[in-house]
Amino acid sequence: MAQPYRSIGQVLSMVKPEFPDISISKIRYLESEGLISPERAPSGYRRYSQADVERLRYVLSAQKNHYLPLKVIREHLELIDQGLDPPSVEPVEPVPVPPPPEASSDDEHFAGGSGTRPLKLTRAQLLERSGLAEATMVDLELHQVVKPRRGTAFYGWESLTVAIVARKLAPFGMDARHLRAVKQAAEREISLVEQAVSPYSRRRDTLRRTTIEVADLIMHAHAALMQTALDR
Repeated sequence: MAQPYRSIGQVLSMVKPEFPDISISKIRYLESEGLISPERAPSGYRRYSQADVERLRYVLSAQKNHYLPLKVIREHLELIDQGLDPPSVEPVEPVPVPPPPEASSDDEHFAGGSGTRPLKLTRAQLLERSGLAEATMVDLELHQVVKPRRGTAFYGWESLTVAIVARKLAPFGMDARHLRAVKQAAEREISLVEQAVSPYSRRRDTLRRTTIEVADLIMHAHAALMQTALDR
């Protein structure tokens, strides 16, 4: 008997009751990351086997119940592909994140003070706090504009800020591609910071303080030069 294949829309309908936040964009994103690899029909359409569906369920469950980063999930899948059992992971209870005291809107995340109040958000919490749509979040992830803190599966205040900005820019026709340009500009400015503090690289006691000071000065210059350009 021939193996039944399903379209991406049919797969979405199958897994959505268990994973309400799933979308076609998210499934395609996981494919682009190499976590699932459906066959392609001669017409180019994706064809998902039952094994592909179960693999997708595994990935989504690892994200939802264990908050594992994609890198770790990929390692688990590689073990499964070799016929081995992946490491056992206990379910993780998300840490509730209360709203900031006396905060009446999300604009407090644009003031720069958010960095002084550590945040540890799951992906679901980030979507909830920012009001961002799942499809928009997937686009931001594809463009590497929003991503978890290094070495963790959690998002910080900077991701929350970008997510809120993305939601507020959407009515102006700006999307993840435009924010990627902003990210690239920020990375160029960081190269200036690194160049400026390189003489202090051996002085661990002052390197971090100097880096923050130089970065703060460059951010002030950036804001002032933007204002100058707007006044033309």
